Amino acid sequence: MAWTYNTLTQSIQDWTDNSETTFVAEIPFFIINAEERIFKSIDLEYFRKNVSGTFTSGNKFLSMPSDYLSSFSLAFVDASGNTNFLLQKDVSFIQEYTPGGNSTTGNPKYYAPFDVETFIVSPTPDSAYTAELHYFYRPASITTDDSGITWIGTNASDALLYGSLVEAYIFMKGEADVIKMYSDRYMESISRLKNYAEGMEDKDAFRSGKLIRPRT
Repeated sequence: MAWTYNTLTQSIQDWTDNSETTFVAEIPFFIINAEERIFKSIDLEYFRKNVSGTFTSGNKFLSMPSDYLSSFSLAFVDASGNTNFLLQKDVSFIQEYTPGGNSTTGNPKYYAPFDVETFIVSPTPDSAYTAELHYFYRPASITTDDSGITWIGTNASDALLYGSLVEAYIFMKGEADVIKMYSDRYMESISRLKNYAEGMEDKDAFRSGKLIRPRT
């Protein structure tokens, strides 16, 4: 079934047979922790996003989107309309490659996350190039989405429920066998999502054939 925030909250109370005030107040954190586990365990197309921005001429820094987690690619469009992909390096490489900082300008070749809000590029852009970022992003939590409906709640409902129940029983200091049972159910749900991600999202059956796993 598909979850909304309200139906999932009620289901967690029903499964745990716990409606104590402190427990209910913690349910959003159980859900958020389960969501974190899901989208950090699986590379789904849903967790990817493309955005465009603009480099500032003479400025080696580029702001990250607020929901950025990690990069798939960063590119710029040059004056001829060609898309040029930058190579990701660490900050020390960037600073050593252009020790002159903003004074070393040209077409950007390299980039690195500088802090939690900013990329640093090198050489410093010599024009206001269009930037194109393809990145892994943090979807809105079902606990904060205005509609109470999210992709995870609709398409990964088993994983979200069992992940939340694991968190709930840990909070309750529940029996180890119950926690293990829900952990196993969670991992089964994650395995099905991985089959979907590997076998359906990134290829078509006509060219690649169906995904076949060894029998166990």
